[in-house]
Parts: sequence; C-alpha cells; structure tokens
Amino acid sequence: IDFDYLRNKMTDIQTEKAYQKQLGVFQNSKKLVAKKTLTGQRYYKKIGLGFKTPQTAIEGQYVDKKCPFTSPVTIRGRIFKGVVLSNKMSRTITIRRDYLHYIKKYNRFEKRHHNLPAHLSPAFERTRIGDIVTVGQCRPLAKTVRFNVIRVEKKRVEGNVRKTFVMF
Repeated sequence: IDFDYLRNKMTDIQTEKAYQKQLGVFQNSKKLVAKKTLTGQRYYKKIGLGFKTPQTAIEGQYVDKKCPFTSPVTIRGRIFKGVVLSNKMSRTITIRRDYLHYIKKYNRFEKRHHNLPAHLSPAFERTRIGDIVTVGQCRPLAKTVRFNVIRVEKKRVEGNVRKTFVMF
C-alpha cells in the first residue's frame, strides 16, 4: 500500500478544525474485512425512490454529514425540480421554482416563482448556475435548508436565469 498517497489524500479531507471522518466507519482496524481499496472503508447507501447513488459518492474521499448518499440523512416527503440560481454558499445552492397561479376573476394565470435553498453534496461538485436539479425533502439541515440535491440533469437553462420562466 502506498502510504504517501494515503497521507496526501487525508490532508485534502482535513480542512476543518475538527477531525473529519464518516459516521460508523472504524478507521483503526488492523484487518481489512471490507472491500480492499486503496482509500479504505467508506459508508454509502441507496436512497431509493428510483435515484441512483453517484459514482463520486461511492469512490470519493469527501466527508459530508448532510449528504443523502454518505450519511444518515433520509429523503422523505416532497421531490421538486428547479433551476440553480446561486451557488455562492458553501455546499448550499438556491434553486428557483416557477409555477402558474390561477386568478378566478380574470380567468387567467399569472407567473410566480419561489426560491428554495438546498444542500449540495460534494458528489455534485460541478454544478453551475442554470443547471436543472432535482431536490428531495429531508430533515432540517440548517435554519432555512430543508432540501437535498439528489440529481443534476444534463439540461441547462440558457440566458438570464432570474428572468426566464421554466416550468417542469
């Protein structure tokens, strides 16, 4: 085993003051009981509902206690699609959901939108503004964050994301 490679990988993960490790993975094992990989043991799970676990979550090195694929956070409740509006926060994005609201008096619809903060797992690190994402409801992760990104679509919204109206 190449220990220099492992040491370099560990220093990449350890960027916080607290020691970063996955919950439920014993790192001091003398035996290699689990799959023999260069990176050691890793906890990951299937979230169900027809969503696949990304390969970066299975083979990756990141430690995220709010990731639906590598932590005990469960997806339950509502599932939405939206367009990424902002990714300036650390591991959190804002998505925009457009919808139509019916006005009975005029027998017409008006365009409305709602912004929704969602946790972005490091498994989807290349997410940009304008990407279409699927989010699932989970327990409260922060003061305003109650959703987790579970899929990033291949489609993108071109132009000004704040001005274009896209319904799913």
